[in-house]
Amino acid sequence: MLIKQLFSFLFLVFLFTQCHNSPTITSSENFHLELIKVEKDFCERAQSEGIPNAFYYFAADSAVILRGNRLVKGKLAIKTFYESLPKTGIKLEWEPDFEDVSVSGELGYTYGKYSYTSTDSLGHSVQSKGVFHTVWKRQRNGEWRFVWD
Repeated sequence: MLIKQLFSFLFLVFLFTQCHNSPTITSSENFHLELIKVEKDFCERAQSEGIPNAFYYFAADSAVILRGNRLVKGKLAIKTFYESLPKTGIKLEWEPDFEDVSVSGELGYTYGKYSYTSTDSLGHSVQSKGVFHTVWKRQRNGEWRFVWD
């Protein structure tokens, strides 16, 4: 009798687990969604708080950016670099076309198109468009910060 009850119980557990229709989100899928969100938050912060503050906030302490032929190394140096640029008439927007995350969820990267608009000395709007590539690293506190841009 006990074996029959055990078999019935296991059968019901199997049946319920197989008939569950809601999709489950795996850790890997969560990692991808997190990275998409952090890129969106990064761009939004650049619009609302300014480019220097956004880059400072989302940079890892050891982050590096390549601008022109110059490497700017370190979170504070990156902020200083952006603070040295004109403060008015500047707009930076971007959106990733692709992202990927390591299986462990510790590293990820994004790339896509950006648009940088500035105002020249005559008051004309000058727009530069291109492709960005950002490498992200999960920090000890669980937050994503870029290490390369």
